Amino acid sequence: MRVAREPFQFVAASYLVRVWPERAHTLGDMARVLRSCSDESIFYHTFQSLETHHYTAFSSDFAQWILAACNEAALAEQLAAIDLRSMVSLDALREELAGGVEQHLREHSGSADRPAFEPFHFCEALEVTMPVDRRAGNLRELAAGIRQLSLHTLAYHLITSRLRLKLATNDFSYWIEQNLGLPELARRINQLDFYTSTLEDLRAEIVAAIAGWDDP
Repeated sequence: MRVAREPFQFVAASYLVRVWPERAHTLGDMARVLRSCSDESIFYHTFQSLETHHYTAFSSDFAQWILAACNEAALAEQLAAIDLRSMVSLDALREELAGGVEQHLREHSGSADRPAFEPFHFCEALEVTMPVDRRAGNLRELAAGIRQLSLHTLAYHLITSRLRLKLATNDFSYWIEQNLGLPELARRINQLDFYTSTLEDLRAEIVAAIAGWDDP
């Protein structure tokens, strides 16, 4: 079994949630606050929401609220269709979200000031990470480490890593390709659909992909 040039460092990840004082009572409010809220707020209501609700129809909190509180199904579906797997920048994601709402309001001006059934509460996710006493130097050790990860940490390495790496990939695939020279295995893991599978299912699929790889 081939040995990595550099070991994979597992981390423990957790998130502190802070509620903003700002609220959105209308779609007009939502368009405005999407432009001014923090990156941490955009992250919380999209990537963090995906971690919690990734197997539901609308994993974005913004899309959920626009559907349930504003009864704007077409706009909700548009925002829910934004594929976080392709997002490597919160600025780009903010533009997709805010731009989508603004375009909708230009086409449906009467929607801007219509009161929502309930306000949208903006929150922030502050990420806290710490390296743990576990590293992987080969595929067997990587699989063993993945089996032990908390779901928060699994999401950190698998989903939010796209923002950290600024690449449309995850920590596991990046390490496998760069340090073990196995691009095909890296591609297989990166193609796993975290929209339709639970995190536990994804864990099992990653471990199975590694276990089934012939690495002499």
